[in-house]
Order: sequence, then C-alpha cells, then structure tokens
Amino acid sequence: MSVQESTFHGFANPVDPSPAELRSWAYNPDSVPLTSMPPDWDLLVSGDRLVMTLFDLAMDPTCPARRFALHCLYIYAADGIRTNFRAHPRRRFRKLVDQAERNGDEMMRTWAHNSRVLLTRPELFVYREWCEGGLVREGRRL
Repeated sequence: MSVQESTFHGFANPVDPSPAELRSWAYNPDSVPLTSMPPDWDLLVSGDRLVMTLFDLAMDPTCPARRFALHCLYIYAADGIRTNFRAHPRRRFRKLVDQAERNGDEMMRTWAHNSRVLLTRPELFVYREWCEGGLVREGRRL
C-alpha cells in the first residue's frame, strides 16, 4: 500500500512532523484540516528538514496539498534569500530551483523563476506574496 492510499491518523507532534507524516497528511489533508494546526504551521514546516518532502509534494500534480507545499517553498526561498543563505544552504536552494526548471510543470517553473528574480532583486520581497501565499494564489511571475 502506498502512502497515497493509506489513511492519515494525525501527527505525533504537529509542531515538528516527520517527513513521512507530512507526506501522508498531504495526500489526505482533510483528515487534519489546516485550521486545526498550530499558528503559523506553514512557517514551522518550511525548513531544511522537510524541504525535500515539500518539494516532492509540490512537484506532484496529483497531491491534494500541492498548493500548500508550494506555498512552503515560497517561504523557504524567501527565508534563504533574505538571510543571505544563513537560514538555508544556498546549494540546496539552487538544486531545487534547477530541478523545478528542468522537470517541473508551469507552477513549479513559476516558483523557480520568481525565486531567481528575488535572488537578483531582493527588494521585490513582499511578505504577503512570499509568506502569506499571494504568489501561489495569483500564480504570476515577477
């Protein structure tokens, strides 16, 4: 049975979910609604420990929580760029952007494009767009 087919029964610790828990939840997001998560849960899970899982989920057009995962990638990118990569490794960020450009669909290529634009023009950072989901909802390129 794949993770996508299994039922998700909740997080052992929602503030620090494991990659397997996050993946299982992403394919069954109605089992634990986002509204029941801790405040700023998106910010909590958008770190290095879960970024590869979030990236895989965002790359999967069949993932029901894909937009949430993409939103977290925007947070990750902005956090890395705005801290001059003290928060996240530049190399990992660049690998994700390169992979999204090579293998991603339009949503992922837009994230990669926007991330590269912010990298060259950090003054374009707007909290609402990068950390509150504006760019995901609008699906636009900078």
